[in-house]
Amino acid sequence: MYFAALLARTEDGWEASDTELDDVETLSDLADLAREATADYDDDTVLVFIEQEDAWFGVVRVDGEEDPRIYVSDAAAAARSSYGEILLTDEMLGRDPGDDPADDLDALDLDGTEDGEPADAADPADDPDADADADAVPAGPLGDTEILADLGVPEKDLLGLASGDALSEIAEILGAAEVLETVR
Repeated sequence: MYFAALLARTEDGWEASDTELDDVETLSDLADLAREATADYDDDTVLVFIEQEDAWFGVVRVDGEEDPRIYVSDAAAAARSSYGEILLTDEMLGRDPGDDPADDLDALDLDGTEDGEPADAADPADDPDADADADAVPAGPLGDTEILADLGVPEKDLLGLASGDALSEIAEILGAAEVLETVR
């Protein structure tokens, strides 16, 4: 089960709205959605909260036209989620944009068996590099751990939050718990 909401900081305080992510395919789409939430206020901060129940949560911060900042509580869990994949950009994962190892001839295993010939002594379990995946997503937190520091949630506190209660705890610190609960 997923939960997604926008928290927009305006001159009158925080405003919350639930949001559908069905039409969001990229981080750019998500940032545009966040900016639309504060179209009347131009440079205000918008936080996008995304949570998969008890597995991971993510926060995307959009300040005006600046690039979005992202924090994901458990990148490996988020990578197994369609919404999490939106947040895990190539830049966050240390990949070159558009770098697809399947297109790289060096990544192909051309051992002479590509015509369907059986591999005689090649047992993948014996290969110590078989488990090494260049595109592996790290388990645990990933992204900008200072994303909410200026709003009262320092890195240490953010890293200590557990999935399930994290978004409510963040909203409580921001003074937006009530408005978040109205859309939950």
